Amino acid sequence: MAAPLEGVKVVDFSRVLAGPLCGRTLQDLGAHVTKIEPPRGDVSRLAAPINPNGVTGYYAQQNAGKRALSIDLNKAEAKEIAWKLVEEADILVENFRPGTLAAFGFDYESVAKRNPRLIYVSISGYGQGGPWRGRMAYAPTVQAEAGFTHHTLRHFGGLLSAPKTDALSHADAYVGMQGVIAVLAALHQRDRTGVGQHIDVAMAATMLAVNEHAHVDLNGLDPADDPAILGATDGSFFTGPNGEQFFCAISPVSAMTYSWYIAAMRRPDLLEDRRFVTSALRSANRAQFEEIIQKWIWTFPDMATLDAHFDQAKLAIGEVHTIEELAASEWADYWGATLNVPDRQGGEFRLPGRPWKFSGAELPAPGAPSEQGEQNEEICRELGYGDADIARMRTSGALIGNFVSQMIAMVGAQATERAARHARESK
Repeated sequence: MAAPLEGVKVVDFSRVLAGPLCGRTLQDLGAHVTKIEPPRGDVSRLAAPINPNGVTGYYAQQNAGKRALSIDLNKAEAKEIAWKLVEEADILVENFRPGTLAAFGFDYESVAKRNPRLIYVSISGYGQGGPWRGRMAYAPTVQAEAGFTHHTLRHFGGLLSAPKTDALSHADAYVGMQGVIAVLAALHQRDRTGVGQHIDVAMAATMLAVNEHAHVDLNGLDPADDPAILGATDGSFFTGPNGEQFFCAISPVSAMTYSWYIAAMRRPDLLEDRRFVTSALRSANRAQFEEIIQKWIWTFPDMATLDAHFDQAKLAIGEVHTIEELAASEWADYWGATLNVPDRQGGEFRLPGRPWKFSGAELPAPGAPSEQGEQNEEICRELGYGDADIARMRTSGALIGNFVSQMIAMVGAQATERAARHARESK
């Protein structure tokens, strides 16, 4: 069986996370992706822990299987290579600050003249136009400006010793997924119209769109003392019968769900307990109610029995696992939740697997992550260049080799020399 996107060609100009995740997802669905890197390479090749060849785990997770071409777009011959790839492509992905690719002549208008069927997706912080188009955009800063961080700080309030942002780059990951969704829609539309289009995807707009509680603030709604029934962060942590830590996603404060706990524990007497008769009182005396729940939890012999009881009461719980523990579970074996790719140094990276299963399609096998510029010659030959052309472009600097590995070696040598000098001076 063929993959869903078999035969679709993608040129991926992006770097770090949002754009590369978009390109990787298209590749996981069967597209053929060529990644174009600048002379200094994708900065994720330097993410710790660093590998001498510039193939880090971070880079591999978003780019394994993509062919790697490294060129200097300041050189005319490098632009010619890029144009040949773009003219044959179905999709172009980029996540530079707006206007960057246009400075090299690869703006959508110019590209569309040479390939009107191309779908060109631009991922940025605040969009390709407007008053904020030129601003730097990193996931934590966009999450702060889009209300995501404020929502978290407002919810946890005094429980935090100091303001904290999230540990994960939600804005990058979500906007990459929104880019994929838009590309698939544009591919479907192209089947009807025969022409491509430019897709502008903004991280700030994405974070607003995925915030399921945005309607509260946008409409000035006041939930008063009763938290939203679907307020996942209003759940509670408990300790299982054998010391397991787990989370219950259902609020013990909400008037809609408080009774679910009462029913689960078979404690109707608590409905008349003066400490818990209103949402405000339950919130004020939450620790006392959680202590009652905790003591009841310890009457069960194990998590499996407890989980079945909670499930019957419509109380969803989840044990707190490390990623390693999840990857070692029976579910992970069933799903194929992880996959292995070479680390290009004789070992392997274990990476997340695919989140879908298709009944009528077969997804491609995972590919190896490439070193910077590893497929330079292969790609150039496919485009019609000969050995003499490739040698000339190498000499002129249009084609770039594995500069990242050279930089890593140089910095490593300098660090070794500094350490040796310090040791000598310390004697």
